[in-house]
This record gives sequence, C-alpha cells and structure tokens, in this order.
Amino acid sequence: MKTFALLGFILAVSAAFAADAPHKLAYEQKDAVWVANIDGTGAKKIAEGQSPDLSPDGTKLAFNTVQAAGQPSHRQIAVADLATGKITVLKDIPSDNCMDAVWSPDGKQILFDYYTKNNAERRTGIVNADGTGFHDVQKSEPYKSYWAATWAADGQSIFAEDMDFLYQLDLNAKVLKKWKIEKIVPNGGMSGDVRMDASTDGKTLLMDVQMDEKARKGWDDAPAAIWTLDLSTGKTTRVTPKTFYAWDCHWLTPDSILCVSQAPGEDTASIYRMSLAGNARDRKLLVKDARLPGAAP
Repeated sequence: MKTFALLGFILAVSAAFAADAPHKLAYEQKDAVWVANIDGTGAKKIAEGQSPDLSPDGTKLAFNTVQAAGQPSHRQIAVADLATGKITVLKDIPSDNCMDAVWSPDGKQILFDYYTKNNAERRTGIVNADGTGFHDVQKSEPYKSYWAATWAADGQSIFAEDMDFLYQLDLNAKVLKKWKIEKIVPNGGMSGDVRMDASTDGKTLLMDVQMDEKARKGWDDAPAAIWTLDLSTGKTTRVTPKTFYAWDCHWLTPDSILCVSQAPGEDTASIYRMSLAGNARDRKLLVKDARLPGAAP
C-alpha cells in the first residue's frame, strides 16, 4: 500500500508540474516572429515583426511590426491571437515608432518603448491589450531615456535602466529603488541592447550584463553574461560562465532560463535553455539563428 501511495503522489506531483510548465516558445528570426513547442520543434511563423512576447496564458503574442526595407521607421505594437491567427495592430498610440512589447503579469496590459519628437526622445508607455487606455509612464516625472523596461511581478511597477543605474519605478516613473550598475556587478555595464526579466515570485531579477573582460578571439563586442539580482538584499550572482557568452535572458522555470549565445566560429546566435546553476551539461540548443526567446503555458 505504501508503494502505491508513494507512486500516486509522484504521479500527482508530475502531473501538476507538467500542467504548470511552459510548453510554448516564442522568438524572433529574420524579422519575423515565431511560436514553437518548448523544445523548438513544430515552429510556426506568426507574422513579419520583431520582439515577440507571449501572454501569460499563452494564447496571444505581442510584437512590433516592421517597416519595408528602405522606408522610414514605422513600427507599431500588434497582438496576434494564436488560436485564430487574427492580428490586431494597436493604432491609438501617439507614435509610429514603437518596440519591445512586454505583457503585464495579469495579461491585461502591454509595456513598450516608443519614440516621439521626430525620434529624438525614447519614452516608455503602457496600453491595454485591446489598444485602449494609452499611458505615458514618464508624463509626471522629468524626462529620462530608459531601456530594457520590463514588468515587476506585482504588476504595479517596472524595472528599467539608463546605462548607469538600474531602477524599479512605479507606473508614473517615480523611483522606488535604484542600484548603481557597476557597483552591483563589478566590471559590468548595460547598454540600450540588453534584456531583463523578473521572476514570478517577485524575488529575483534576471538581467543581461556586458562585462569588461578579455574577449575571445574574433569577438568585437564586450563579453555578454547573465546575472541575477536578489531584489531584497541587492546581492548579484553570475549565472553564465566566462566561457559561455550569453544574452537575451528570460525565465523558463524557477530553476532554468532561456538565453541566446553564439559559439566560437559560428556566424549567428542561437537560442538555448540552461539551468540557473549554469551547468554546461544542462545546456540545450533549441533554435538556431534566432533571438529574443520567451515562454508561456
């Protein structure tokens, strides 16, 4: 009886884990947004576009459209219904240059960046998933260019960086917390081309960091690494080893992540999944020649 009880418990736990585990993968590849199984199989092109983000329930994909080659910048936030294939462009946003859409934890709003004043100012906005209720996050505070904006787990604040500091801001850009980047990650820095992702329990921020380290032969940029920040203590931990250049970080499960890396000798970067411990034996290639991975149920 004890054996059967134990087996039943194991099966129940396994079923619960399977139900909660992500099983869809979204990514960008050659100016198009795709959705696949979590192991990279069964890939389906959703639309021409960039910076895809799956809704928390896995039913919708937010992204920004792309302009035709040689045309002036014209990018809009769009939402694809994955069941019907219908794509809705959110047209009531006062900018024709929007990018980097991120779903709120409850799936009701989308955070994004956009440009105004003839692309002279980069700002942060929020809009309802149906395109209504546009809100300029920075309307009440002095203007500052923020990058890599992403939601906090509470849905009432966001994280962003200005290349010198990492911030937690409320939805009107009031500073709630502030960290000097080079202080929390010695020899580390951030640019306008990094990514951050907050854990669903609100305890940890996953973040791309560009390291001031000796780069491998043939690598012209700063070595890229992924770190975690404990939001209560301010302690940082390096996830990826120095020999594995990685960026475009995104949580997969509480103990594993998605990332992008380019191995020595390769011309393009690819998507991997790996353990939070950074163990090379747990690293798995999912999609070649792709970027900006995300996951959802």
